[in-house]
Amino acid sequence: MAYTLFVIEIISAFILAATLLYRYGDVYRNHIIVTVAVLTAWYFSFVIMFILPLDVSSTVYRQCMQDNSTTTTTTAAPTLSPLHNSTPAPVGPKCQKPWSFVDDNVFPNLWRVVYWTSQCLTWLIMPMMQSYSKAGDFDVKGKLKSALVDNAIYYGSYLTICGILLIYIALKPGVYLDWAKIKAIASSASNTWGLFLLILLLGYALVEVPRNLWNNSKKNYTLTYTYFKVAKLSTDKCEAVENMDDILDSLCAISAAVGPGHALARHVDTIVQKLPPALRERLAARPLPDRPHAPTLKSLVNLHKKMIKALHVHQRTETQWGITLERVFHLEDVSTNLRSPDRRFQHTFHTPRPRPLRLLYPPTVEWYWECFLKQYFLKTMAVITGIMSVAVVWSEMTFFSKQPVLSIFANIVIAAKYTYNYAAIVSVSTIIIAYMFYCAYSTVLKIRLLNLYYVAPHHQTNEYSLIFSGMMVCRLTPAMCLNFLSLVHMDSHVIKEYVLETYYTQIMGHMDVLGIVAEGFNIYFPMLVVLLCVATYLSLGSRLLSLCGFQQFVGDDELTTDLVDEGREIVKRARTGLLHDVDSDYYVQPSPERAQPISAYQRAELPYNRPTLTLEDELDHRFGESTLPAIESEFDERRRGNMSAPPRGLFDDV
Repeated sequence: MAYTLFVIEIISAFILAATLLYRYGDVYRNHIIVTVAVLTAWYFSFVIMFILPLDVSSTVYRQCMQDNSTTTTTTAAPTLSPLHNSTPAPVGPKCQKPWSFVDDNVFPNLWRVVYWTSQCLTWLIMPMMQSYSKAGDFDVKGKLKSALVDNAIYYGSYLTICGILLIYIALKPGVYLDWAKIKAIASSASNTWGLFLLILLLGYALVEVPRNLWNNSKKNYTLTYTYFKVAKLSTDKCEAVENMDDILDSLCAISAAVGPGHALARHVDTIVQKLPPALRERLAARPLPDRPHAPTLKSLVNLHKKMIKALHVHQRTETQWGITLERVFHLEDVSTNLRSPDRRFQHTFHTPRPRPLRLLYPPTVEWYWECFLKQYFLKTMAVITGIMSVAVVWSEMTFFSKQPVLSIFANIVIAAKYTYNYAAIVSVSTIIIAYMFYCAYSTVLKIRLLNLYYVAPHHQTNEYSLIFSGMMVCRLTPAMCLNFLSLVHMDSHVIKEYVLETYYTQIMGHMDVLGIVAEGFNIYFPMLVVLLCVATYLSLGSRLLSLCGFQQFVGDDELTTDLVDEGREIVKRARTGLLHDVDSDYYVQPSPERAQPISAYQRAELPYNRPTLTLEDELDHRFGESTLPAIESEFDERRRGNMSAPPRGLFDDV
């Protein structure tokens, strides 16, 4: 019975990680190495989120037992509380044992495996996987060499900083380095980096999460903002297409110079095979140059590397384009149905639904939800998340105060321990950590770093972006959990008083060898979150970018208004083309409902046949998704006869 909740939490973490990976990644196409690595990174991070509240409640019980044991042996000193030595312990002859209590060796062993596995993934394995995936070499040895060179500068800077710190620590009088202290330095350096990034993300998300919920409840605002996004995406999409055309021109010229018997022919074939069928058709339609220049191996490697990046950007823009158009069509349908007299939701483009969903969510229910109830639900969630954000910001600013205790979350835990209300401790801790997780990771999912990383639903996230998300999650989670323990006053090295620490803190260790980090950065840097929140609330970042010429949605700005009008016209043309059965440049032709349901695996294996796809299918058959050798183009016939199907993922040559 004692392990029931523990096992449920472990299983729930795995189900959540697997569900998210299935939603965002394509498990049928991604290489097994990528799938396992990302699943492990996400799963271990969710394990920390689910299990740490149990560790907190267990620590409160162990502290109570220790205090009672001290009370029975001596009456000279006042009894220490589970959280503060200035507060008396709960009165009672015996502490109540939480029903979720597990053996003392369970948490330490679990945290060792979870923490050090995550650290190895985020600092060693995944960076190498990223560099390997974007390397332009044509064999495993060459890709590994390029990955090592690519990471040499990255790791060299870290090793230089660590070397300087180790020399500084070794020269300090009375400080001796051993293996345990070196591990503490390594973990603290990682956590300090994670805390720096965490505060930046929280400073943005603690304001944007409730504000986005409130804005999404306003239908006119949401539709206007989506028009703005369509206009921006149209520009990004054109740039990605032009960049891809340049790559295809170079590849066409090289292919004309490399015949079937050429020494570099197999490398050219490798590049062409990675093109999806749609781009291979465009490549075949290009005229061959009259005087092609023979390439070198180095030029092929550079072209291969550029093509991989161009494919990523092209896939990202195509994915965003399809999802954004589907959303704007839905928002326009909602706006139209607001005036519906029969209160039955009507879709402009029919999307097939399973029969159970049609029974549970008929058009009448959909109308009441989309046109009436949803706005009030979003406003309620905006108020709740706003209160949570204020509580987090206040606790971040005041958690260092020991007397009086000003942190809201610390007061809640202190109040719950007096009545042995372990359920309240676990519930409140889970809610706090989950909200901080959501704020930080929802911001990570929105990151479009260097025009390359993008995490998209409907199985549209490529392997490179999945690896990036796994790295970010592993780096943020330990720092976030240590920050949470500081907010509830369960870290003695922060509040500078004796408390029985959680097993998680004991495994993580402390950074006492560097006072500037232990007493300065880790305590006072989180207080900057209030400045970041104010800047986000005033939209200072967006306004600054808008002044610098970057297109940002800043209300009644003239550039914003022009982009909204442009987006409205683009959507109008796309909708008109679809309604008149024209093969639009912006989307695909809708089709009737299928007679038989198709599994996700079968859908991933369907050929890229645009005239027979529904709106939903377009998201599943987006650029680069076909794995069948559906196209034997004229280009293939001229060069080498038949061509095999493109690789399923970036790591298929391993």
